[in-house]
Amino acid sequence: MAEKVAKVGIKKAKGYLYFVDKKGDISRAKMARGRKKKRR
Repeated sequence: MAEKVAKVGIKKAKGYLYFVDKKGDISRAKMARGRKKKRR
């Protein structure tokens, strides 16, 4: 389970996923949504 450790005051942008990376920094990645399958 996840646990909140500290409040850091980050303003979250819409469409991004926020996470703690290997270095312990807060990172963000663009969320992949609604992709359609490619036809061959």
